[in-house]
Amino acid sequence: AYRIARGESRLFRLGLYLTIHAADEQALAHEVAAVKATAESLLLTVQPATYRALDGWLTTLPFGLDNLKVRRTLDTAALSACFPFTSPDLPTPPGHEAGVPGGVLLGLNAASGSPLLWDRFGQDNYNSITLAHSGAGKSYLTKLELLRLLFTGVQAAVIDPEDEYCRLAETVGGQVIRLGAAGGRLNPFDLPSHATGGDVLVRRVLFLHTFLSVLLGTEFSPAQRAVLDQALLACYEQVGITVHPPTWTAAPPTLHTLHEALTAQGGPVADDLADRLVPFVSGSHAGLFNGPTTSHTEGHHLLVFALRRLPQEVRAPAMLLALDAVWRRITDPDRRRRHLVVVDEAWLLMSQAQGARFLMRMAKAGRKHWCGLAVVTQDADDVLASPLGRTVVANSATQLLLRQAPQAIDGIAQTFGLSRGERDFLLSARRGEALLLAGHRRKAALVAVASAAEHALITTDPAELAEQTEADQP
Repeated sequence: AYRIARGESRLFRLGLYLTIHAADEQALAHEVAAVKATAESLLLTVQPATYRALDGWLTTLPFGLDNLKVRRTLDTAALSACFPFTSPDLPTPPGHEAGVPGGVLLGLNAASGSPLLWDRFGQDNYNSITLAHSGAGKSYLTKLELLRLLFTGVQAAVIDPEDEYCRLAETVGGQVIRLGAAGGRLNPFDLPSHATGGDVLVRRVLFLHTFLSVLLGTEFSPAQRAVLDQALLACYEQVGITVHPPTWTAAPPTLHTLHEALTAQGGPVADDLADRLVPFVSGSHAGLFNGPTTSHTEGHHLLVFALRRLPQEVRAPAMLLALDAVWRRITDPDRRRRHLVVVDEAWLLMSQAQGARFLMRMAKAGRKHWCGLAVVTQDADDVLASPLGRTVVANSATQLLLRQAPQAIDGIAQTFGLSRGERDFLLSARRGEALLLAGHRRKAALVAVASAAEHALITTDPAELAEQTEADQP
């Protein structure tokens, strides 16, 4: 009565009806007895709709009718307990409307067994960070959320270093771009197709500074940046691209054009940069980044950049280039919709200062373009040991922690403010068990649950994949 008087709670008239199905009368009697026993164990009384079977059947159909009119008065707290997709561990954040449907089913609450529905696009920002020990199920949980978000109309892109998402993409009609294979190349000099404003060329040159820094594995000195800046502008001018928008439709330059510009510029700094570009222009890695784009990224609800064919040494720049292509698609004002960008094994990019800086900027700016960034990594030190990595964590309203190694648990417990019980849970968690964090007072332990069809698409267990291959063979 006190809560109702203060407006903290309301009264509702509720009718709760169940229809029990069975194959025959004997089985129906058994099911009815089981339902009665379960209800009585919860201190609930149920009554069969004797002589009113038709009214009861019509009431439980999705017509919005209540022909039985057997109702009771309940307050808000009691009524919410009737809805299974609520959790006392995850109250609605301030400023958000309670009861608004949304999100996807992540799994079951590990404590109560109730379904746990989560909407990343209903949080303060749409980003997430997933940290786990190898083999704990982080990619499995990520693919499960991704697959279910696709059914809600979300457009997604995945940076996939180990080709774990290819089967899923091919099954749901997405596109797989295998960088490093024949026909899989992105030109770093490409301008956005929706380019507007006079600073587009300047922004592209600045990105190329970042890309070349990651590609060459070094932080450029002021002298190197000055020489490189002149050479990049000369490259675009050579193919007829200037600050004037009508020129932006011309074919963009390539790394070979940049190498020629540096050679023509001369001087010890320019010659040094040109020599370091040789492996990517005419050497062993010439086919990876040197040349026009052969894979287009438009018109697909799921886009997967598969990097497994690439050597380990060039995966970080390839990830950065793929993220840039995705970002250009996301920022297209004519295609504004919900986006999810998944960066699996993000430690490959976070280990590079420029790569981590690009990921941080994407995490901060994604919300303005209705985009969520999902960072997935098994190396917590690369994320938590640097200020840039901690910034990515701070800008992730959704944080998922799976089983952790004893060597890493102290840093994770301190960073995320875990209690002793939560710390022990992460040390002993089984595969697929996770701790969902969303603010100081919003925590829940969950168990990922997938249907048989979903599991067949997202599992990476070698034994299960071998069984599937044998079953598919005639």
